[in-house]
Amino acid sequence: MKIRKGDAVLVIAGKDRGKRGKVRRAFPKENKIIVEGINMIKRHSRARGVARQAGIIEREAPIHVSNVMLLCNKCNKPTRTGFRFLADGKKARICRVCQEMVD
Repeated sequence: MKIRKGDAVLVIAGKDRGKRGKVRRAFPKENKIIVEGINMIKRHSRARGVARQAGIIEREAPIHVSNVMLLCNKCNKPTRTGFRFLADGKKARICRVCQEMVD
């Protein structure tokens, strides 16, 4: 999966199209991510003693990784991600628009 925790992304499909956010959590096995403030759902919860309050709680739901694009740090544009091997043999992600390293 080319998107990681902490990356800035732009939603390109769904009810939140056009919104930007930061990846809070990634689930590589399911190809899904949780983005701050995106794909909000309402969860009805019952009180569990003092630990949790009852009521309707709004939280983020996972969104499929194909519905978001990575935002480049340098050019601040949505971009596809490429890979380049560095001199020390490590693999680094690059922006396909400006050819700069994303990591």
